[in-house]
Formats: sequence, structure tokens, C-alpha cells
Amino acid sequence: MKLLLVEDDKAIADTLVEGLTAAGHAVVHVTTGARALTEEGHDLVLLDLGLPDMDGRDVCRELRQRSATPIIMLTARSEEFDRVLGLELGADDYVTKPFSLRELVARIRAVGRRTGDATPNIDDRDPANPQVIGAMELDRRTRRVRINSEEIALTAKEFDLLAFLSDDVGAVRTRTEILEAVWDVHWYGPTKTVDAHVASLRKKLGDHGWIEAVRGVGFRLEPPL
Repeated sequence: MKLLLVEDDKAIADTLVEGLTAAGHAVVHVTTGARALTEEGHDLVLLDLGLPDMDGRDVCRELRQRSATPIIMLTARSEEFDRVLGLELGADDYVTKPFSLRELVARIRAVGRRTGDATPNIDDRDPANPQVIGAMELDRRTRRVRINSEEIALTAKEFDLLAFLSDDVGAVRTRTEILEAVWDVHWYGPTKTVDAHVASLRKKLGDHGWIEAVRGVGFRLEPPL
């Protein structure tokens, strides 16, 4: 995904450019609102509100009038009024400083999925065709799962959880990433919700080896040995 980063703090910008590039994104960095309004061709905007030449909210309003490109606001302002105003001006999400790179990457993915601009899966699968993982066949189009040709009855959330883990087989997904992708980016419930659904999903898949818990981190999906 091509990102436009609008941030005047060099230290923050350098860290974000390095981290987001390592996460697989192409990043164009500008330091002013005026420059941001001249840039084109990006898939998502990371917009700091405290810019030297313009109020970031005015930049957000102008960008939204021009296109539907997703916007995530980056700001030290945490008051509810500012958050609500930012969203009303057209922002798709709001991240309050300080934030972790992991959180920001997860939010970029979540906004991308909601707006249809998510980074393609690494194996460039055709979503119209079932994904085969060992003995499992996962069909996103019909929302059906089969193991050894036997269909497994899953709830909507169980299917969404399994599909999310299947997007990158073998990769560890944190509980926060799972909550934001499967539930909602603004989910405020306990992370134990993930563990409960994983336990139910393991039972239905018939082998706990399908979903491995990585202590202190999260879960990964792999065919059992």
C-alpha cells in the first residue's frame, strides 16, 4: 500500500517511514499541509493535526472533498471532542500519540480492509477460489470450511477469525490485531474474547494443532503435524 505521511516532526517521521517500509508499505513523507494537498496517487493518508502551516483538520476536510482516500489522523489531542470532530470531518480513524508502530500497522490494515484498499495477500490468491491449507479447504466466497472433504459448521465470528489467521499462514497475529480485524478497530471488550473463540474453533477443527498459541504474543495458524 502506498502511504502519504504528513508529519512535521522529523524524529517521528523518520521512525514511521522506517517501520512502515519494513512492514511492506511504500511511504511518501511531507511536512506541511500545503504539500499534502499537492500529492496524488496514494492509497491512505496518515495525517498529523499539528502542522506548521495549516490546521490538520482543515487539511482533512480538503482531502475528503477531493477524494475518498482513507485518512488516519495522528495527534496528541486525546479529548473526545477532537476525536469526534476529526471523524465528522471525514477521517476514517484516529490514533493518539504516543502509539506503537504495531498498533498503527494494525489500524492501517483494518482501515484498508473496511475501504477495500488492503494490501494484497502475499500469495496473491484469487478470492473466488477456495484456499487449501493442508487438509483444510477454506472458501471465502461461500463461507464454508472443509477438512478432509467434511464440512465444518462455524459461527460467523469463528469463520472470520479462521479466515484472518489464514491470510498469512504461519504468521503470528496478536490479540489486538485479531480484535481489530475480526471484531472492530474500536473494540473495547476484553482480549479474552479471542481466546474463547480460538478454543471453540480448535474444538470444531478437531485438532488443537491447527491454531498454535504463542505465549505473550498471540496465535498462528498452521496445518497440524
